Amino acid sequence: MAGEFQERKLRGMFAAFDADGDGCLREEDFRALVARWSRLPAVGPGTELRARVETLLMGWWSALREAGGARGSGTVDLRELLTVVDRLPAMAAEVTATANTVFDAVDADGDNRISPEEHRQLVETWNGRPVDLTGVFELLDANGDGHLDRGEFALLWRQFWTSDDPTEPGNWLCGRFAATPSSSGGQAPG
Repeated sequence: MAGEFQERKLRGMFAAFDADGDGCLREEDFRALVARWSRLPAVGPGTELRARVETLLMGWWSALREAGGARGSGTVDLRELLTVVDRLPAMAAEVTATANTVFDAVDADGDNRISPEEHRQLVETWNGRPVDLTGVFELLDANGDGHLDRGEFALLWRQFWTSDDPTEPGNWLCGRFAATPSSSGGQAPG
């Protein structure tokens, strides 16, 4: 079961997925997410990457709908999302495949590295709006070389989706969220 820190983190992702802000996820929300991702230069209509992104996002919608039950109404709530997230540690291959597709989508210049600006594009694409990322990239870039390579990104992605440990930098991969000090010491970076 997701802990308090992980639930707080994923509440922000839920809100990012919930395009119409009605508190439930529907297929239309994931179609809107595909449309947001399609605005990235490498993910334009008709590209192979666009097809991969759509397959990925709609596949996760199907997994949420099936695992969460979708209550016959075609909707998934936060608790159902958390139920699926609880299964992700046993789905390392699927989580890494997701990371690879996301990496390819945001690596705008094709140099096989994610720069701070490309990271900003990732976070703002997920959220559908500008996001305060002060101090976030520096936290993610553990070796301080100014970029994230594919391996670093995959590790951070897995941490984001599976970690309940606020000291793991991947928890901040998708941007800041309202974290408050708790017994585990979780706080937003910066």
